[in-house]
Amino acid sequence: MKTLNLYVSKSFLVTFLSGIGILTFFLVGARLYKIINKLMEGVPLFEFFLMIAYMMPVVLSFTIPFAMLVAVMLIFGRLSADNEITAMRACGVSITQIIAPILLLAYLLSALCLYLQLDIGPRFLGEGRAMLKNVGRLENPTAIIEPGRSVSYENYVIYIGEKDGDKLADVQLMSLDSEKNIEADITASTGSMSLDKKKKIIGIHLYNGQSINKPYTKNKSTTRFEELTINIDYGKQLANRKLSFRSKYMNTTQLFAQMQIHRKNGMGTTELELEMNRRIAMALAPIAFVLLGLPLAIRTSRRETSVGLFLGIILSVVYFMAIIIFLSLESKPGIYPQYLLWIPCIVYQIVGVIMIYRIAHR
Repeated sequence: MKTLNLYVSKSFLVTFLSGIGILTFFLVGARLYKIINKLMEGVPLFEFFLMIAYMMPVVLSFTIPFAMLVAVMLIFGRLSADNEITAMRACGVSITQIIAPILLLAYLLSALCLYLQLDIGPRFLGEGRAMLKNVGRLENPTAIIEPGRSVSYENYVIYIGEKDGDKLADVQLMSLDSEKNIEADITASTGSMSLDKKKKIIGIHLYNGQSINKPYTKNKSTTRFEELTINIDYGKQLANRKLSFRSKYMNTTQLFAQMQIHRKNGMGTTELELEMNRRIAMALAPIAFVLLGLPLAIRTSRRETSVGLFLGIILSVVYFMAIIIFLSLESKPGIYPQYLLWIPCIVYQIVGVIMIYRIAHR
């Protein structure tokens, strides 16, 4: 029996780990373009890989269930098609004994997904998002000032026509007041930039230009200059950046605390409850997928691995699409979408257990 369990477990783990690698590569690749843009803006290579690492807990919490289902469909589909399961049962080995190692692995991976979904994933996702926004400006804040693109810094909107290192040409700066109205429109034929990282100040030095004060009012006036320096405190801008308190970036403790605050203030908690239930339902996906995938794979009579792969994709898409649909019902708290989220998880497990029972007793 030990040899049999090792044989099944080894085959399963090889396929499962291969699936994890492939699925993780594609999911990370789908979001990698934003990080690559930061690398091109001068972000150090260490921060580049750190931002990828911040993505991994959330990515793994999605790819683990997918890989589990695909591995189950492929391995047990092959065992069934090769009549190996029939031979095992003829030797007195029950279906429960055959699938026991995979069920144990499913529960262990669900526990890992639960940890990723409830604590590590949201925290790393929030830190990665903040880092993605700030790291370029902290390491090389002048890099985002590019030709042909408007950039907002503090109370200025900056546009340059050409850039060669720190040398600028065809420069336009618009100074904004507290209500974002244009106070001055400053243009210059040439200019340059300087950077004081210690004080976190960018110096914009303009030459041979003009400043139109109140350009869109009757009181506008024009002033010409040979040289003008504007200092932009980018450190102040980063310090004043508001922290995000979206539920997807909160860990479990923060979610429960926010629920208590909302209840005390007479506010609805549907969004927070939806987020909490979504995380748990997603974490239990490996168990649901294995329980339903095992009997379907065992019933597979064809040798084509594409059959198991296709069934796995369909089942996983249906599961996650159902969760997305229920999440979209956030604006209808009267139908309790936070509890409807559990329908696909419960249905998959119940149907799977019934099918395994029937196979074991036929």
